[in-house]
Amino acid sequence: MKTVFAAIADFIRETDKILLSLIILCSGFGIVAIASATNYSAALSNKYIVQTAGVLLGIVAAIVVSLIDYKTLSQFWPIYAVISVGLVLLTFFIGVKPEGSDDRAWLNLFGGITLQPSELLKIAFILTFAKHVSSIPEEEVGSFKNLVLMGIHGLVPIGLIVLQGDDGTVMVFGIMLVLMLFVAGVKLRYFAIMGGVLAVAIPIYWFRFMDTWQKQRFYVIFDDNYDPLGMGWQQHQSKTAIANGGIFGQGLFNGEYTQSGAIPKGYNDCIFAAIGEELGLIGAFLVILLLGGICLRCLLISRKARDKMGTIICIGVFAMFGGQAIINLGMCLGLLPVIGVTLPLFSAGGTSVLTLIMSLGLVLNVYAHRNKRKLTLRGR
Repeated sequence: MKTVFAAIADFIRETDKILLSLIILCSGFGIVAIASATNYSAALSNKYIVQTAGVLLGIVAAIVVSLIDYKTLSQFWPIYAVISVGLVLLTFFIGVKPEGSDDRAWLNLFGGITLQPSELLKIAFILTFAKHVSSIPEEEVGSFKNLVLMGIHGLVPIGLIVLQGDDGTVMVFGIMLVLMLFVAGVKLRYFAIMGGVLAVAIPIYWFRFMDTWQKQRFYVIFDDNYDPLGMGWQQHQSKTAIANGGIFGQGLFNGEYTQSGAIPKGYNDCIFAAIGEELGLIGAFLVILLLGGICLRCLLISRKARDKMGTIICIGVFAMFGGQAIINLGMCLGLLPVIGVTLPLFSAGGTSVLTLIMSLGLVLNVYAHRNKRKLTLRGR
């Protein structure tokens, strides 16, 4: 028992209390928002309970993760890689497609609980890529061989998710890969080449490979009147609900659209719209402020890391967290197509919030071990 209390005391003393406080505030805010957004339906009334359990387990997992030096954690990268990739591969055989989803990217666990293996794959990718890059001598990062190997490392998980058909997660992985490569020291000219390749590839993909329904999601962004009762319905309802909230909102459990279930996935993909209606511009701004605070803290801690591995871990988490937030906010505001990306720590999903908090535990880990140096005993 003393060992447990001692570990907790060590965690409190060494952890970044600002980031931990932001995680707790966001998670608590998210639970209240979900409780309000599901209040209209008895069938959804347990969502906030599942979210609470996910948050509590996530905080415990983050504490455990932060106590073990990330150098030690990284040594087990083959285990993370095999488990996470293996779980993603399982979705091709026994994957399930929850209501409202376009792809079978989930696994049934027990008691109606589902797991999206791509969430675990993100954490595994951050750890394995950080380990990979830190093993490359600084002067050799830009060599052709290492560029190819790092590219393959990034394209393997991205390729798996592309085969799943989860466009949103592909975008998040793409953001993570680009930012982690940049911090790894890859020269800007290679990003320029990558940009040129994408500029050529995107039109080809649009005209030759993209399905009609995928194109329609882009049409909706540029034309509010395009299929308002079909493909444009979710964004139309989301924007209308946000506008309906005004500056101060209609109050928790009182939103006209939220409490009638008129916002599709108002507790998940469109939780920001529900918050905007019930808490108004002030509530929406608070959400952005809290999420921005977490992202900023990840960046600040990355600068304090004791080595490149720690820096890349922080940047990977920052890219994952910030990328998801920007994409989701863009979806709700009608600036980006609806591609099923949730709002970190706010959208309903027990396993999702658990893995998100666990990933932030890696950043807390880097902070807690920022001053440690490897000591070498010299013989006489």
